[in-house]
Amino acid sequence: MKTFSPTPKDINRQWFVVDAQRQILGRLASQIAHRLRGKHKPEFAPHMDNGDFIVVVNCEKIKVTGAKLTDKKYYRHSGWVGSLKTTVLGDILADKPARVLMHAVRGMLPRNRLGRAMLKKLKIYAGAEHPHAPQNPQPLTLPY
Repeated sequence: MKTFSPTPKDINRQWFVVDAQRQILGRLASQIAHRLRGKHKPEFAPHMDNGDFIVVVNCEKIKVTGAKLTDKKYYRHSGWVGSLKTTVLGDILADKPARVLMHAVRGMLPRNRLGRAMLKKLKIYAGAEHPHAPQNPQPLTLPY
């Protein structure tokens, strides 16, 4: 028996909407990354992008455990000497809450052009409304 290798015509992508209200950041990000890669499908292939589209709403109401709101820091550097900048998680959640979840999911995807293509299928919104109603996204309940 030959090993099945999916082709682009075998890919069936669906749209799902996830409510991030009262969800823990890391657990939610790992389950979203799992769905974006397509690992939940029986025809998963690590060399292909066969994951689903995920729309996340209410990401401003996401939870973190412990003292991460004040202790967790995000770093960025422009490349110039002395230009390392740090930002605390609480400040980013107050200013741009979608950026926190995007950063967490990006860290769980492959670091190549395939991972960048997977990340484009993630749509994150701070409020309860999203403009993807014509795609008819199905509500997705995550196990934990």
